[in-house]
Amino acid sequence: MAPTSKAGRYRGSVKEFPNFNASQDAEALYTAMKGFGSDKEAILDLITSRNNKQRIEISQAYKSLYGKDLIADLKRELTGKFERLIVGLMRPLAYFDAKEIKDALQGIGTDEKCLIEILASRTNQQIHNLVEAYRDAYEREVEADVLGDTSGHFRKMLVVLLQGTREEDDVVSEDLVEQDAKDLLEAGDLKWGTDEAQFIYILGNRSKQHLRLVFDEYLKISGKPIEDSIRGELSGDTEKLMLAVVKCIRSTPEYFAERLYKAMKGLGTKDNTLIRIMVSRSEIDMLDIREVFRTKYEKSLHSMIKDDTSGEYKKALLKLCGGDDDAAGEFFPEAAQVAYRMWELSAVAKVELRGTVHPASDFNADGDGKVLRKAMKGLGTDEGAIIDVVTQRSNAQRQEILRTYKSHFGRDLMADLKSELSGSLAKLILGLMMTPAQFDAKQLKKAMEGVGTDENILIEILATRNNREIQAINEAYKAAYHKSLEDALSSDTSGHFKRILVSLALGNRDEGGEDLTRAHEDAKKLSDVSSGDSTSLETRFLSILCTRSYPHLRRVFQEFIKMTNHDVAHTIRKHMSGDVRDAFVAIVRSVKDKPAFFADKLYDSMKGIGTDERTLTRIMVSRSEIDLLNIRRVFKEMHEKSLHHMIEKDTSGDYRKALLAICGGDD
Repeated sequence: MAPTSKAGRYRGSVKEFPNFNASQDAEALYTAMKGFGSDKEAILDLITSRNNKQRIEISQAYKSLYGKDLIADLKRELTGKFERLIVGLMRPLAYFDAKEIKDALQGIGTDEKCLIEILASRTNQQIHNLVEAYRDAYEREVEADVLGDTSGHFRKMLVVLLQGTREEDDVVSEDLVEQDAKDLLEAGDLKWGTDEAQFIYILGNRSKQHLRLVFDEYLKISGKPIEDSIRGELSGDTEKLMLAVVKCIRSTPEYFAERLYKAMKGLGTKDNTLIRIMVSRSEIDMLDIREVFRTKYEKSLHSMIKDDTSGEYKKALLKLCGGDDDAAGEFFPEAAQVAYRMWELSAVAKVELRGTVHPASDFNADGDGKVLRKAMKGLGTDEGAIIDVVTQRSNAQRQEILRTYKSHFGRDLMADLKSELSGSLAKLILGLMMTPAQFDAKQLKKAMEGVGTDENILIEILATRNNREIQAINEAYKAAYHKSLEDALSSDTSGHFKRILVSLALGNRDEGGEDLTRAHEDAKKLSDVSSGDSTSLETRFLSILCTRSYPHLRRVFQEFIKMTNHDVAHTIRKHMSGDVRDAFVAIVRSVKDKPAFFADKLYDSMKGIGTDERTLTRIMVSRSEIDLLNIRRVFKEMHEKSLHHMIEKDTSGDYRKALLAICGGDD
């Protein structure tokens, strides 16, 4: 039976081919593979436009007509990724899943990500079919093979999922919901150590409907999403598996949209993941995945596949994708509802912002001053001692050390550090010794001095600081450079970009909550792009994005999606350009999820060849006492590697040592 949504509509991208004739198709494939070379275009056109049931019938007709195995012939005629994709489409889904599991387990090492993806996302019936197919294809039990190749709590959870016994009753007991939420809290955050068995039992067996209510209740009683507790209490593959289960419970299409995005972003493409998802979801929920992808990443799945792949492989993937949601009229109305639900969920979660650098207990400013003086006295400098003191004290404590050092030694600690340290380490340590406002003021000054202006720094700082921080920066700038920040910005920038920066530099953003009526009006103003008057459009965006409170803007963005089916950032990118576009997008991203904005900036500063140490230093210094712990967690989730690991790989020496101390741990 074809999978349908709750509304009863088919949500796959590959549909049953009308006037289907298995023997005719078998002949067409035979002709395409006959003689020297093969007609790959004909093969991909035919196979991607038939559903799985029809492909199985073609295989049977092929054997009847030619006494040959169609899959074996396709393997012989095709190569590489294209061959893997086409052959994958020819297998029944249960046998496709079984082969993926078998490949993940055999050879040196185990592909845990493949095991997690399949077993966390399949329904009970799909799991039962997979187990049967594995037994039939390999004359082995999949459970025995998983037991032999995995270990610990990861293995236990995989075995639970392999039973395919998740409850399917939509009738939910409120008492059991409350009890399960309480049990999960007591098994994790309220317990010394973690009771993994409780997580395994509840997340592995309860129905989806029940668990969604458990997650809501958990948020209510703990003040944080269940995902945060899993990240804090579990680790390694067990953590990844539990997070995948939670994501699939919340929204299976969103889980797969995220997996597809991660498979294609950055350098290189994870083709195995791309093929596996495009094959396995093409007749289940590809349209839902496309919608979530378009809403979440502000580009269509079609356009990302097009940019990231090539040749017949690309053509076949695009056929499975089934349409370009960036094309006029293609973006589905359902996406607005998906996006709206995402926003509602994020609005409920009150995320506690946490830094990685805290005040040192038993703090002694005079003692620290002596340690620093000793580290810089005589021949050579003890950089390790300087790093240990400076990175392990809060900014308020560092200011006290500065004052005490002058009183005790009659010397300027900043001047001494400047003369003893050099390069990236000097910039990092000196940055930590300034007040946050002095540091930001200096970064803004450096961005505007000399030939050319570094607009990215101006945008990053002014778009992400709150009113109190902006006002402190203004005072620090005036004190250090005897000129107002507004005057400096006015003389160094121009046009709409200047107006945006000056507005932000006033530090005069509303600080109230949301006003639903006004939010609706604001969203209407932002969505009216039909006039073609870009000046008027930019002025409207400025008057709303630069002045309204963050809670109000979140509501505006939700209303905008409801009206247009697009994220506001998509409209900005489509209708604006240059620094104006970048500034508005930065504001939107900061309002939606500031830690994610900085996590992306940090990733970009270290990916590829060379490191942008200026950006790396600036963010590590400025966020260390505000939200660096949140940034770390988002970084791991978005990029599948820890911030600590990337710093360790991408920097060296004492600079690396100091950065890792600020980072505060490896996730």
